[in-house]
Amino acid sequence: MDVTRKTDLDQKALWNGPAGHAWVDTQAVLDDMFKPFEDLLAEAISAVGGSRVLDIGCGTGSTTLAAARQLDTQGRCVGIDISEPMIAVAQARADQESTQTSFICADAQDQAFDPAFFDTIISRFGVMFFSDSVRAFANVRHAAKGDAELRFIAWRSAEENPFMTTAERAAAPFLPELPARRPDAPGQFAFADPGRVHRILEESGWAGIDVQPIDVTCTLPESELSRYFTRLGPVGAVLNTADDRIRAQVIETVRTAFDTYVHGAQVRFTAACWMVNARASS
Repeated sequence: MDVTRKTDLDQKALWNGPAGHAWVDTQAVLDDMFKPFEDLLAEAISAVGGSRVLDIGCGTGSTTLAAARQLDTQGRCVGIDISEPMIAVAQARADQESTQTSFICADAQDQAFDPAFFDTIISRFGVMFFSDSVRAFANVRHAAKGDAELRFIAWRSAEENPFMTTAERAAAPFLPELPARRPDAPGQFAFADPGRVHRILEESGWAGIDVQPIDVTCTLPESELSRYFTRLGPVGAVLNTADDRIRAQVIETVRTAFDTYVHGAQVRFTAACWMVNARASS
């Protein structure tokens, strides 16, 4: 089996297994925490004025639905994600709204989109997981009109986002099986290098590429912090199989490690990200 195929299968298993279900279970907390990014992308819909929007890696659909609310009744938003449990939640949410929104459970890297259909493509933390990013963005480019706009948000480096790695750093002495993060591998920080992002987009047929740093304050209730780090990320994945003694030690140690981010009843941190813009080359 080639590496690309194995990576695709690994990602599909991850997001259709415990990780996908964890995102569903913590949907409300994550939606609130990442609301500032949703707002930035929804504002972009208004600025661009498009009527057919594709949301890549849409998860449980919050950003897709926010984009749809910016469109009139003639507009259409489509969200795509490989996670069946998350797409099921997204579709259920869409069914409760009157927007023209639909969801596809598939990999945007290989999905047979209608050619030259979308005039706006967005993503909130959904494009860093492709096994072949050039192929993925070329496929999305095929689905874009000649004057389409691409706008997505991705994480900068792990070093610039210490909140996101606090749990695994604190838990490492107790959980030696925690997987090491590999630079440029599919995952949260795969787009940390702006030069790599630029090259991927250029090679896949996008033009007018602009990669700008943004620093955004995010919050979550302190009461949700333990559930956040015990369900999500590398620690959440490994902690599921830990015995009760180790689990208790990890939770106590990791919770203390987050103290610097706790302000009364609120957890507050700065998310260091890229806002990436490009247009479909004619």
